[in-house]
Amino acid sequence: MTPAISATPSLLVDSRCTHGEGALWSPRRQCLFWVDISERRLWQYLAADGSRRHWDLPDRPGCLAEGDDGTLLLALAGSLQRADIDAADGTLALQWLADVQPEHPGTRSNDGRTDRAGNLVFGTMNEDPAREPLGRFYQYSARHGLRPLDLPGVVIPNAICFSPDGSTMYYCDSVRPEIWCCDYDPAAARCHRPRLFARLEDRSWEPDGAIIDAEGSLWNAQWRASRVVRYGGDGRIERIVPMPVTNPTCVALGGADLTTLMVTSSRLDHSAEALAASPHAGGVFAIETGLAGLPDAPFRW
Repeated sequence: MTPAISATPSLLVDSRCTHGEGALWSPRRQCLFWVDISERRLWQYLAADGSRRHWDLPDRPGCLAEGDDGTLLLALAGSLQRADIDAADGTLALQWLADVQPEHPGTRSNDGRTDRAGNLVFGTMNEDPAREPLGRFYQYSARHGLRPLDLPGVVIPNAICFSPDGSTMYYCDSVRPEIWCCDYDPAAARCHRPRLFARLEDRSWEPDGAIIDAEGSLWNAQWRASRVVRYGGDGRIERIVPMPVTNPTCVALGGADLTTLMVTSSRLDHSAEALAASPHAGGVFAIETGLAGLPDAPFRW
C-alpha cells in the first residue's frame, strides 16, 4: 500500500484565486509567493504574522523567481520583468527584460523555476483550443538572456524542477498524464536523453507544478485528482497527500524548517454547484510533512 498522510491540509490563505499558481517559498523573507494568473496578481504570505498582500500586474503572470538581491523576476504572459516589491510607497516597480515568444501571440508564459545555477527555466503554453504544441521551454539568465531549450514543443508546460545536483530537469506537458526528465546542462542551456519519469494512474488527471525536496524526491500537484504526490528518484509513488480541492496547482516546502507543504489551487473548471461545495478553492493550503524541502536557488543577476 502507498502511504498517505492522514492529516487533513489546513487552509493557510483564503485567497480564492481564480487560478492560483507558481508557489515559491522565500527563505530570505520567510514568506510564500504565488500568482493568480487569471486576475493578474502577485501574492505574498508572511509566515511571521500571517499577513498577506497582493499587487496588480499589467499582464497575466505564469511563474516567478526571487533574485539574489531580493528583487523578483516575473514571467508575464508575453514578457520577463524585474520587480521591486520593497518600494517605500508600496507600489510595484517593473523593469522590462525580454519579450517571450512574440512570433506566437497565442502563447503565454506558464510554469517555471530556477535551476541550481540560478537561471530561470520556464515554458510557454498554447491557449488555442486546437492545442497544437506551439509552446517552448526556455532558459533566461542575466548573462545570456533568453535561450530556447532543445526539447519538443509543448501545449501546457508544467512540473519544471531540478535534482539536488542540478544535472536532471523534470518537466511535463499537462495534456498527457506523464512526468518526464532529461539530462540538463545549465551553462550551455542544453537538454539530453529525454525519458519518462512517472505516469499518473488516471488519464483524466493532469500533472501540474512540482518541486524537489532535500532527499531528491519530487512532489507534484495533480489537477483534477485532488492530491499531491511524492515520487522517489525512481519514479515510484512514495506518498499521497489528499487535498480538499479538486484542482491543486503548485507546491512549495517552506516554513522555518522547510517541512510545511504549501499548495496553491484553482477555481477554474468548476460549476456553480462545485464551487458552492468547495468554497475555499483557489486558496492556499498547508500540511506538516516531516520531510525537508530544498529551496529554489536565487536568480543570479
